[in-house]
Amino acid sequence: MSLYASMNTAISGLTAQSRALGNVADNVANSQTTGFKRTDTNFVSYVTRSTAQVNQPGSVTARPDYTVSVQGTVQSSDNPLSMAIAGQGMFAVSSATGTENGATTFDARTYYTRAGDFGMNTAGYLVNGQGYYLQGWTVGSNGAPDRSNIAPLRVDQSVYNPVATSNVNLSANLPADSTTTPANASIQIYDSLGRLHAVDMTWTNTGTNTWQLSMNIPDDGSGVTTRTIDVNFGTSASATTAAGTIGSFGTGAGLTGSAATAGDPATVTFSADFGQGTQSIQLNLGNFGQPSGVTQYAGTEYTLRDISQDGVPQGSFSSVSLSDNGDLTVNYDNGQSRTIGRVPIVTFADPDKLQKMDGQAYLRTTESGEARVNDAASNGGGKIVTSSLESSNVDIASEFSKLILAQRAYAANTKIVTAADELLQDTINMRR
Repeated sequence: MSLYASMNTAISGLTAQSRALGNVADNVANSQTTGFKRTDTNFVSYVTRSTAQVNQPGSVTARPDYTVSVQGTVQSSDNPLSMAIAGQGMFAVSSATGTENGATTFDARTYYTRAGDFGMNTAGYLVNGQGYYLQGWTVGSNGAPDRSNIAPLRVDQSVYNPVATSNVNLSANLPADSTTTPANASIQIYDSLGRLHAVDMTWTNTGTNTWQLSMNIPDDGSGVTTRTIDVNFGTSASATTAAGTIGSFGTGAGLTGSAATAGDPATVTFSADFGQGTQSIQLNLGNFGQPSGVTQYAGTEYTLRDISQDGVPQGSFSSVSLSDNGDLTVNYDNGQSRTIGRVPIVTFADPDKLQKMDGQAYLRTTESGEARVNDAASNGGGKIVTSSLESSNVDIASEFSKLILAQRAYAANTKIVTAADELLQDTINMRR
């Protein structure tokens, strides 16, 4: 009977509107939740019978309409480890299941999220506010990420081991107009234990376009007292050597110069013993025949332009930083840094079909398609915005409008139930 069908249709309307109201409530409650994606309501009608002569009342159901692909507002954050994605894509994260032998164990499944409020926990893992562990690629000593495996990123907070000096780069100008006063300079080098030692250099003019480089290392225990080598500039080396540039090395004692080939590096090699065995060091003076490194041009005073060396002392963990390409870098108090991982962006063919989980996380489904892991800002993935967070994509004004419509539609369906009930009562009363 159509009266019963009308009542059932109205009841299905009540159920559908109550679900829509529930979605609105969920959205409003999470309007300030980082990375939250609202759930809209999609109403679907079901037809019992519909022909040219008759249309019987059917029913309606409310299906969730997920908006994972809809971008939320990106806002700045004081947390240097927080990240937001400008564009499509998600962060890959893991869920911890406990510990075994002091090490954190993880769920075998990979979760995905847009909530980038990450911070470093006591174990060195990057964990967001919902307790999910950030996954990424590890970076080897060559600086290239290992893209064959994705795993939770962990920051090693151990010390930065000292590195003994093996190369020193010197850039200076010897005064061509002052040939009587020696030019003095000092180099600071590190041994294998990270201790600092001074190397005193003296440039003495020995003739036109010819200088003698002398080195004195007070801390050297090798017993070598004299280290000298002659350095020839311009025509003193050959008629074709450009004026003011290094053309060749002469005789030396304790210092060995490289073979003179135009354009090749002009280097001087020496060794010292600071108590840990022989340490070989190469002094780079530029290139033969080119105005780089050490030159001899007009002037009355020695001019030091730049001096650097590749040794470093021991360093303690200082901080962790993220770059726009997703590189995770550990910084030390000795001025050094080391990239240990890279954060990729994961994209799906249809992210709205991902399975929703607790804590703004999702799981891959057959309908969503395979997870495609790529570098940030490549292959359809969005850019990583550091020190930022993506806010919820909920619009409060829009939700309140939906709330009013759901409330009115619910009330209207109750009127249908009431009217159908009255008509049924009238039908029953026909017997009297």
